[in-house]
Amino acid sequence: QVQLVESGGGSVQAGGSLRLSCTYIGNTESSVAMAWFRQAPGAERKGVGVFYTRGGVTYYADSVNGRFAISLDNATKTLYLQMNNLKPEDTGMYYCGISDGGYWWYEEEGYKWWGQGTQVTVSS
Repeated sequence: QVQLVESGGGSVQAGGSLRLSCTYIGNTESSVAMAWFRQAPGAERKGVGVFYTRGGVTYYADSVNGRFAISLDNATKTLYLQMNNLKPEDTGMYYCGISDGGYWWYEEEGYKWWGQGTQVTVSS
């Protein structure tokens, strides 16, 4: 069993920055990717970006590319999402997930474990 706990959300004005953290415990040896998703009110959960654990490659949604960055600290078992130049459309609940493969990184079906989410609100 794997547990994930997100933190770092909050309220910020447009143009500001936040760094989200996702700390995980448990056996993640089968994992191939760790990702951040977000869900705006009334919308589906969508992929923000991914960190492939067996190579360190990252991919991002077009809407955040160049503003967000994902990193992984294996020593502390923490996945980070650095968010810069935030926009009101970045508002939503942010979740981290761990995938053991078999799907494109942005497909929710590929993620076996999820955190409970952390809220990000960006005001204009």
